[in-house]
Amino acid sequence: MTAPLRLGTRASALATTQSGLVATMIRERLGREVELVEVSTEGDRSSAPLAQLGGTGVFVSALRDALLGGQVDIAVHSLKDLPTTPADGITLVAVPPREDPRDVVIARDGLTLGELPPGARVGTGSPRRAAQIGALGLGLDVVGIRGNVDTRIRKVAEGEYDAVLLARAGLARLGRLDEVTELLDPLQMLPAPGQGALAIECRSDAAELVEALATLDDRPTRVAIEAERAVLATLEAGCSAPLGALAEVVEGEDGDELWIRAIALTLDGGWSVRMSATGAPDDAVGVGTRLASEMLADGAADLMSPEAPQEVGPPALNAQ
Repeated sequence: MTAPLRLGTRASALATTQSGLVATMIRERLGREVELVEVSTEGDRSSAPLAQLGGTGVFVSALRDALLGGQVDIAVHSLKDLPTTPADGITLVAVPPREDPRDVVIARDGLTLGELPPGARVGTGSPRRAAQIGALGLGLDVVGIRGNVDTRIRKVAEGEYDAVLLARAGLARLGRLDEVTELLDPLQMLPAPGQGALAIECRSDAAELVEALATLDDRPTRVAIEAERAVLATLEAGCSAPLGALAEVVEGEDGDELWIRAIALTLDGGWSVRMSATGAPDDAVGVGTRLASEMLADGAADLMSPEAPQEVGPPALNAQ
């Protein structure tokens, strides 16, 4: 009898739900039994802001160590948490179909961001979201927040915050979309690169498993996240940086086309560089890299530096 595949996961409700979805896919499509193995990560153990912990990788390293150490056979991550630098001995073997990547608002009294009064407290642990709220010019008081989905929503119910911002994908997977009071259009707020997608990793030397799991890969999702992560890598930004990007594969006149939009901002949202590009899906990394290079040439590197001015920027940049 074949032993169950050991799937490494963080212990949070969202992480185990996401890992459970992948486990179901493996059972149904590969005919293999799967058991979840909970792994504690640095991001789970600390209450410090993610930017202080180093941002990218704080939810990933322990799972990768468990993979390389043989404690688990597979690891499942929220793809937006993955560093852009490949890990030695580990393969990103599959990216299943993506959930809706947009951000949402959960606010008191069913309000939208635009309906909240100036000075209302809005909780987010993401500099990307905070910067884009600042760019909207609504006069909201953006306050840092940590904790799982339950904790963040409870802080609104108890009146500590007037609203919180979250990823729609996580709420969808947890069955909590009925609590959303506004779905944010990407024109208002571009999501994090890879948001809404899951990453399945295994050891590179597990050839049979790599081949089997590769059948779970969804090409349109893979293409989109490769373009978004190329923007991220080229701008040398971690997940704590004020950077948003969203790509999708759409049907064009001569076949499929890749569309991508990206924005880089100062922390307060006062200065920004926003650009878009199109290209061939087979050149996803190239499309994302060229877009990011154009953004750098237009001042994105200065925006993302610690010395960047935190005031209203020149109209030429905001007009992109």
